Amino acid sequence: MTTTPTPPSDYQLMLPSGWFRVSLEPERRERSVDALVKRQFSGADDVPHLRQLLRKEMLERATDAYDAGGIELYLSLQRAATLTIPASLLITLLPPSSGGAPSLSELATGLGGDGRTASLVELAAGTALRLRRDPQAAPVAPPTTEEDYALPSVTLDYQLPVPGAAAHLLLTFSTPLLQIADAMVELFDAVAGSLTWLDGDPIHE
Repeated sequence: MTTTPTPPSDYQLMLPSGWFRVSLEPERRERSVDALVKRQFSGADDVPHLRQLLRKEMLERATDAYDAGGIELYLSLQRAATLTIPASLLITLLPPSSGGAPSLSELATGLGGDGRTASLVELAAGTALRLRRDPQAAPVAPPTTEEDYALPSVTLDYQLPVPGAAAHLLLTFSTPLLQIADAMVELFDAVAGSLTWLDGDPIHE
């Protein structure tokens, strides 16, 4: 007799020091973004327009992430000398598909090419679909919208089923540091590899 595993109540990740968690929930969002802006502009009170611009952009980004199903957003505030190492991690809970979700192997099929590399990997938390997207290897189209003029970024997705549930957890890492993309991807791989499922009271609400 096969028993269905009990879905975990939560998960845990090990992130490098210097990463900041932005709360996406509407009731916590503004306070969290204000704390980020205050930290980034500590000691710099003469650039109020830049503070306002960062606050506006982060609120818009957090709102869009939440509306798309995002449950956590982390930003790298790590520094190398006087420069911040830009990177982000968005965690999204993908709900069950009404028509039945394809398997990870089916998802991986056809995802390769155009700068994308897909594979199935084994993590401590289970089998995951790993998808790396490199803008330098992808066809370049002329920019037509404001988003097209944004800095190109290397992105790394990890998608894996939630045990005992039909939902999937999606980790999306991103960095515009194309010159050291491989080193950044190694860091992202390590963070994804630290994912563990937890029982007990949920902490990500």
